[in-house]
Amino acid sequence: MKPLGPIPSGYSAVDGELAIGGRKVSDLVAEAGRTPLFVYSRQLIADRIAHLRAAMPKQLKINYAIKANSFAPLLSYVSTLIDGLDIASGGELKMVRASGFDVARVSFAGPGKRDEELEAAITAGVTLNLESENEAGRALAIAERTGHVPRLAIRVNPDFELKSSGMKMGGGAKPFGIDAGRVPALARRIVNAGCEWRGLHIFTGSQALSAEAVIDMQAKVLDCADRIATEAGLVLPKLNMGGGFGIPYFPGDEPLDIQAIGDALAERFERLPETLSEAELFIELGRYLVGEAGVYLTRIIDRKESYGETYLVTDGGLHHQLAASGNFGTVVRRNYPVAIASRFCGEPEEEANIVGCLCTPLDRLADKAYLPPAEVGDLVAVFCAGAYGASASPSAFLGQGAAAEVLI
Repeated sequence: MKPLGPIPSGYSAVDGELAIGGRKVSDLVAEAGRTPLFVYSRQLIADRIAHLRAAMPKQLKINYAIKANSFAPLLSYVSTLIDGLDIASGGELKMVRASGFDVARVSFAGPGKRDEELEAAITAGVTLNLESENEAGRALAIAERTGHVPRLAIRVNPDFELKSSGMKMGGGAKPFGIDAGRVPALARRIVNAGCEWRGLHIFTGSQALSAEAVIDMQAKVLDCADRIATEAGLVLPKLNMGGGFGIPYFPGDEPLDIQAIGDALAERFERLPETLSEAELFIELGRYLVGEAGVYLTRIIDRKESYGETYLVTDGGLHHQLAASGNFGTVVRRNYPVAIASRFCGEPEEEANIVGCLCTPLDRLADKAYLPPAEVGDLVAVFCAGAYGASASPSAFLGQGAAAEVLI
């Protein structure tokens, strides 16, 4: 038997089945007309952001990284609760513009920006987080050609990383950002060219559950930003400190101690150096804001035995839940929080494997899980599906198509 990950708080049962926002999942599926179905809860998102703001220093602003979940109704809703949006492509810029969000509060990071993406961002007034000197040169040329004053920041690749992070995006050789030692010269070049100088973006890693690691990273980010600004002879109008806040996915994971992080950050903010004294200070979060507010519902379409093991075959799978299947950056496959949603209050009695409908052995949603006995027609719930689910999975694989999505 392999244990399941911890089910997030905020969910309940009605008539013995899983309820989201007080509504039975069978009713939500009936309303949507089909499975698989992603359900996202407005209330859980609002509660998470309110809790985060209460723990963080008042002057700290919060950006939402829309790559976590760009479902249009969810994006529009989250946009009313945060201070800015972070995008990573021209396609995401179109999503933001369609939502009506103020593009002056949008920043654009990511290596390999095409010229048409740079031009779209510059002409819209989006802040570009430059990832290389070459990209800076292209942006300056586009700005001169179009007659726009670009809003430019620099993404820094520092000489440290976020310890205990799931994905390391800073420290050492990386495709992300400009090595810290080369940033002051580029910053002066940007200012001397007459651009609107928008400061620094320092993102070192993601999915950390250690408050100590996050506190250490944030202290180093502030020190790094001060060193760069001092060497460049500039003050910083803005510092995006990155994110890295994780959520519990797997057995044994514990929630991040947000209050400890907020207390440490407040203490640092009381003694900011002159270079940062007037800066807007941001953190950039995606999964932490929306991940636990989503549930993926898929229906059991077959129950079978194979050499003594039980398989529950669903109409969903890795084409919607690549991360839950263990194929999105996980070295050793572990079980996400999963439940038989139709029998949410049932007692576990059997060991079963939950698999998807794809013709590949990679399509697994739970291995050797201890569950209530389930039958064809029952609904399975995969939790922590609000981030990097539909937006990060190959929905076209084997022609299966996208899942339905709903914000309630």
